[in-house]
Amino acid sequence: MAFPKEHPFAFQMIVATFKTSAADIVCQTVAERKSLSEIDWRRNGIFVVFGFAYLGGFQWYLMVNKYRQWFPTMERFAKLSFAEKIKDTAGMMEAGKMVLFDVIVHLPMMYFPVYYTVKEFVGGTSWNPVDWAKDGCTKYYGNMKEDLSAMIKLWGPSDCVQFVLPMYIRMPFRHLVSFFWTAYVSYTRGSIEPEENAKVVEDVSK
Repeated sequence: MAFPKEHPFAFQMIVATFKTSAADIVCQTVAERKSLSEIDWRRNGIFVVFGFAYLGGFQWYLMVNKYRQWFPTMERFAKLSFAEKIKDTAGMMEAGKMVLFDVIVHLPMMYFPVYYTVKEFVGGTSWNPVDWAKDGCTKYYGNMKEDLSAMIKLWGPSDCVQFVLPMYIRMPFRHLVSFFWTAYVSYTRGSIEPEENAKVVEDVSK
């Protein structure tokens, strides 16, 4: 247990990467009833890259480093007992702001655009980063209503719990919830569209 304590950032990057990959594999083998030999590893690569770079890297930077700056009462509030937190008006308001930031700014404006961009990077045909972002955001726009509805139903209540937990439990709790969320994203948005596969075959044959 020394490694997680001494290297929390590296440890949670490993956890985020394996968790995200595992959620997709569970989705493919359980929900979609594929055998291990039928797993789409290219699709799984989307979740490996996204889990490592975004969930493991950027999300830690955002929710640990930046939140400490933006929400200065966060750590003090996290150390209080539940009974003390209920009476701490300033801390409760700060926790509410963190919830609102997550569901209004972070998830709709950062998480989803990056996920769709990574999907284009791994599953698309272009080598141009501009195309990854353009095509990804276009697909996100088409799915936005359904994506944001599902997001608020899960992450709204989950955030209300997460941001009153002690600091050392917050990221593990988020990773736990994220496992089931990632399985949902894999099921609804993980598959690489047939036209993308056709383009890959066409490009290889040229």
